[in-house]
Amino acid sequence: MELDDRKIKILQAIIRNYLETGEPVGSRTISKDTDLNLSSATIRNEMADLEEFGYIVQPHTSAGRIPSDKGYRFYVDMLMAEKTTEVEEMRGMLLEKADKMETLLKQVAKLLAVNTNYTTMITAPQYRSRKVKFIQITDVDSTQILAVIVLEGNIVKNKIISVDEPLEKEIVLKLNIVLNTFLQGLDLSEINLSLIQKMKAQTAGYTNVVSDILDAVAQAISEEEDVQIFTSGATNILKYPELSDTEKASELLYTIEEKKQLTNLMSSEAENGENRGIQVYIGNETPVESMKDCAVVTATYQIEEGVYGKIGIIGPKRMDYEKVVSTLQSLMSQLDDIFKGDKK
Repeated sequence: MELDDRKIKILQAIIRNYLETGEPVGSRTISKDTDLNLSSATIRNEMADLEEFGYIVQPHTSAGRIPSDKGYRFYVDMLMAEKTTEVEEMRGMLLEKADKMETLLKQVAKLLAVNTNYTTMITAPQYRSRKVKFIQITDVDSTQILAVIVLEGNIVKNKIISVDEPLEKEIVLKLNIVLNTFLQGLDLSEINLSLIQKMKAQTAGYTNVVSDILDAVAQAISEEEDVQIFTSGATNILKYPELSDTEKASELLYTIEEKKQLTNLMSSEAENGENRGIQVYIGNETPVESMKDCAVVTATYQIEEGVYGKIGIIGPKRMDYEKVVSTLQSLMSQLDDIFKGDKK
């Protein structure tokens, strides 16, 4: 039969508590865990119904309840449905935001090139601190499973993991429950030894698989995303005699248009308040070989906590530093206002 909201919340609380402790769950624990404000007697009645419907079982007299396979299945199906709906609802919104963001960044690069008479570049936002949003494990064949790891910002990573023997559906189901119960909302720094030990205790006999999945999660969180860079005013550098030498200009133009070499310059870490201000690279200080005769000024903008991008201006060593720094500072303030306004 279809469960009402109260029974669903009680079932979810039972499963969460059992996954964390491994002990049968009683009505008093549920009364403290949920926001239903129900008496223990009322919760016991609801638990009796859940037991009658086959969602929970009582391992022995006077004990609390534990989830049955039917209860686990209901929990996972509901979890999957919620996440699928959430991702689908966000997909259109994210695509719309991405289009708007790309248009805005291209406009910023163009206006900056016009106003400074130098070459400009700006990166799309990057997530520096990424948390686990959702994990789904499915079996591929008898020797492999697929881990789909969804991170903050709906970054999706797919990892194939080898297994020594085929995993039964019930084990895959339990792995999904344990992984999402323990890891949702955590970043790499929060996945500690104590948490890992609890997870392995819940999946006795499959600790090697859990270890491999955790390695895949750590790798997914740590992997750097490709940096998307928008440039404008590349030919402005030809206005300066010291940069207009045919060979030097050709190399510099290629670097700017090809963009690959700009990645190291434009993707430096900006976490924990480091390198968040104006950075100036003069001549050999610049990490890009073809820019050794140039000066590069960069600044980091922030959309929200953990989400950053960089703006850069390339010109001759004799560039108007005062004007460039002032322009970047003003632009940072404007971008901050724009991004804050988008959230209202």
